[in-house]
Amino acid sequence: MSNKFIIMDNDEDNCATALVDISHDTELEVNDEIIKINQNIPLGHKFALKNIKKGEKIIKYGQIIGIATEDISVGDWLHTHNITSHYLEEVCQ
Repeated sequence: MSNKFIIMDNDEDNCATALVDISHDTELEVNDEIIKINQNIPLGHKFALKNIKKGEKIIKYGQIIGIATEDISVGDWLHTHNITSHYLEEVCQ
């Protein structure tokens, strides 16, 4: 398999989804740039394509899927330790 990740909407998304387990320190070419992966990324999990500030939206498929609970760096694993559900924010209002 040549592709290790997929980006659903190149213009909007600030994360990609791993199609295989991706090891820490792996360098990936994404949109003509090199991204170094900062943690092990399990199959099906997401990693940041851009620096994301605490409170900013996580975008996948061109849609908001979460909110950053801390500053996130390019190449960081995105999961429950650093994002919260956007759905929960909508429901609790």
